[in-house]
Amino acid sequence: MARHAARRSTGVRDPGFSEVVSTLFGGSAGKRPGGAKARMPRGRGVLSELYLPVLLPAVLLVAYGLLVVWSASLTIADASLPRQLLGVAIGLVAAALVWRYDYRDLANYTTVLLVADVVLFALPMVPGLGYEAKGMTGWIQVPGVGLRLQPSEIMKLVTIYLMAGLAAQYNGRIKSFSEYCRLCGMLLVPFVLLLTQDLGSSLIVLVSGAAIIICAGARKEWVIPTIVLIVVVCALAIFSSLTPGMPDILKEYQLKRLIVFVDPSVDPSGDGYNLQQAKIAVGSGGFLGKGIGHASQAGQGFLPEAHTDFVFALLAEEFGFVGSVILLLLFGWLCFAAVGLALKIEAPFAKLVLVGVVAMWSFQLLENVGMCLGIMPITGIPLPFISYGASSMVVQLTAVGMVQSVWRHRVKSA
Repeated sequence: MARHAARRSTGVRDPGFSEVVSTLFGGSAGKRPGGAKARMPRGRGVLSELYLPVLLPAVLLVAYGLLVVWSASLTIADASLPRQLLGVAIGLVAAALVWRYDYRDLANYTTVLLVADVVLFALPMVPGLGYEAKGMTGWIQVPGVGLRLQPSEIMKLVTIYLMAGLAAQYNGRIKSFSEYCRLCGMLLVPFVLLLTQDLGSSLIVLVSGAAIIICAGARKEWVIPTIVLIVVVCALAIFSSLTPGMPDILKEYQLKRLIVFVDPSVDPSGDGYNLQQAKIAVGSGGFLGKGIGHASQAGQGFLPEAHTDFVFALLAEEFGFVGSVILLLLFGWLCFAAVGLALKIEAPFAKLVLVGVVAMWSFQLLENVGMCLGIMPITGIPLPFISYGASSMVVQLTAVGMVQSVWRHRVKSA
């Protein structure tokens, strides 16, 4: 893979790639009137090396998230503001390192990235390193520090680089079905690994990787049957898990969450209860919310995991419809700014990295908000920059650093 990737770093731009991205996101792919390519001159100073349209909403989202966690800490013992601040501090350091690193080198190390995915998946299984929480051994505890990290979170970013590096070699035009199958096969490796450990993270990896493949020039006559195949496989997995005597492909809690999505009354004391309480919390917030520290559903213990999985319900109860709209507007600003940069950048690898990051942010937002409203299944996917958790915060800030790295190294060919 590395040998092929070396050819990708030439920065030769295929017009077909621009058409693919423009079709998906709209816009003119960075062209000025008359067809001239938009130039992005470099200024001087640190500010010229920061892409402020993405950095500003990210900073505001982090501040909003800290406010929500602080509010949660007033009534929820497990919500620790100092620990969340530690996650922000580590995330800022990681983002700065990624921002300064020339991301283009990673296009030539797809084999290393694939191995890194496998190693990250295996880390929680190492004796003395793995840590079990909430019945799942998906964390590692750093010896001597006491800090716990979730390697599956890091796998999201590694997979984005991996798939972007593999797909960039086609310069926006996947010519054969075998090439498409090769990309899908590579995406299946981290997806299947994570599926055995964390359903939510595996779905994020699948969506971000699929977005990269589609934007790399996959034909619709390949993509549509693939989507149908995925739906059929999921249906068979559910049917097999529900039928006595057949293999239980899905874990019991995963199957229960899917059933609750259809009928919350099936599990009135478990996930069905959580969903009902989340919907009550969102509705009781009204237009302006109940105010900081006055979320009765979370504060009185009716809504479990209010500071993590159901943090949007907590936010909606305290800050109401207005606070929810502000959150969505900030995410819209963040994602559309990153898409705008993707339309201006010429290098395929850079474009695809940005596509993967935007897909990750968008899907996590859709899933977390959707499950609190009852329009998406409960998966335990955190809300980027808002949910309590150091691992998630570090990874989301690192993703911002990935976008900044694309901007910082925009002049040289990739």
